[in-house]
Amino acid sequence: MKALDKFVIKSFIGPLVLTFFIVLIILLLQFLWMYIDELAGKGLSAGILAELLFQFSLSFVPTALPLAILLAALMSFGNMGEYGELTALKSSGIPLQRIMRSLIIVIALLVLVSFYFSNYILPYSNRQARSLLYDIRKKRPDINLQAGTFNNDIDGFSIKVTAKDPATNRLDGLLIYDHRDKRGNVSVTRADSGYIKITSDETGMIMQLFNGYSYNEIEEKNVSYDSRKLPARRDTFKEEIITLSLTGFDLERSGNDLFKSTSWQLNLSQLSYFADSLMKDHNNKNEAMFCEFRDAKLFSEKNPIIAYMDQPETIPQRRDAVFTPVTIFDTLNISSKPMIIQRALENMRETGNFITSSSESMKINIRQVKQYEKDWHKKLTLPFACLIFFFIGAPLGAIIRKGGLGTPSVISIFFFVVWYVISLSAEKLVEEGLVSAIPGMWASSYILLPVGIFLTYKASTDSVLMNVDTYLQFLRKIKEYIIRIPLTDKIRNRNYNDDGEKQ
Repeated sequence: MKALDKFVIKSFIGPLVLTFFIVLIILLLQFLWMYIDELAGKGLSAGILAELLFQFSLSFVPTALPLAILLAALMSFGNMGEYGELTALKSSGIPLQRIMRSLIIVIALLVLVSFYFSNYILPYSNRQARSLLYDIRKKRPDINLQAGTFNNDIDGFSIKVTAKDPATNRLDGLLIYDHRDKRGNVSVTRADSGYIKITSDETGMIMQLFNGYSYNEIEEKNVSYDSRKLPARRDTFKEEIITLSLTGFDLERSGNDLFKSTSWQLNLSQLSYFADSLMKDHNNKNEAMFCEFRDAKLFSEKNPIIAYMDQPETIPQRRDAVFTPVTIFDTLNISSKPMIIQRALENMRETGNFITSSSESMKINIRQVKQYEKDWHKKLTLPFACLIFFFIGAPLGAIIRKGGLGTPSVISIFFFVVWYVISLSAEKLVEEGLVSAIPGMWASSYILLPVGIFLTYKASTDSVLMNVDTYLQFLRKIKEYIIRIPLTDKIRNRNYNDDGEKQ
């Protein structure tokens, strides 16, 4: 490897690693912001949180890598342009394409790594992350007794305290309703004070109560309503221990096969298989629906209308006449016509409901096929975006000649937002079936690839594309041209008299 290639790669790798982790942290913070309400109050251990963030950080890698490459290319070439290194290289006869050649090889390797990651590692990390998030969502929140409010987190109990000391876990003014028998408020316990302790295996909660009483209404069996005596029992105590079960508060891990058929957990071959299988199933159902509609709804010999009209006393001449609905209906008795019309309307409504339900089922199948096709192309478009963003960032950095995180960040965010909006809008169109998968999923590449080629050409020819003075000079020329037009008309009008003759 030549010294030039080592220098260019070294100046690129540092910003790439830095920006990659910055973008990854930003995406993780966005994830936490979206799901903070579902994670808070669940009593999750540090290990569970670390596993969740790690698995989701892996799922963000294909999205973070293109933006990191764009930022790193802008920063590295901007720094080389700002400190005159690009100028020195070009002065020695080295074109920009030669300077970029080693990085093009590096980016090509990153594209392959990104594709391998998206196709093999990403499905596994998505499965782990989504399964863990699903388990966390099912987990019941930790018990949080607030003073002055009833807490119903424990099954079968409703607990209220008037005061709570967080330092000692002392509770004052306890009121406990036992609803395990599902007979209403028939079992009540009051206590002046108490303490809460969690068992060592975290499967139970021990409440130590002081100076209180318990009231229980005794259920009377096989007694009529009028003869009830409503017996009750009241016990006072100085100290009492109540043990409550905390089942459902621990995190129960589900299997990894929970979302095994979802599109974001499949690789390219699996996506192709599921899409083809679902499309064949859709075609078979469509053909079966048409045959059922044709045979059972339109031309069936057991059609209720025709069966009714086959009665000999209603249409004695049916076999001798040509089958025309108007002729048959006109031959019916007046008393039978309302019945025939009613049966025809019922048959039409039944047929309409059949068509509606069948079409909705077909729409669901087609939408699922589009989802598989969308994710299939997405595994290719994200790695290809790395190459596009490099050809945007590298020449643009050489043109603006500004390093650091300031100007490159603004420009990178602009291009990334454009790419993201186009990609997201196209994905929605593909999912709705308004656009096929190939033009829809590759729309952002079709639009931004010419931009990268144009910027590379401008940077190779030392264009003043980002020079503000150039645009100001262009605007001044337009202003002078606009001002010159009325002056020319006035001069032309002075040279002619009112009759149009030249003076």
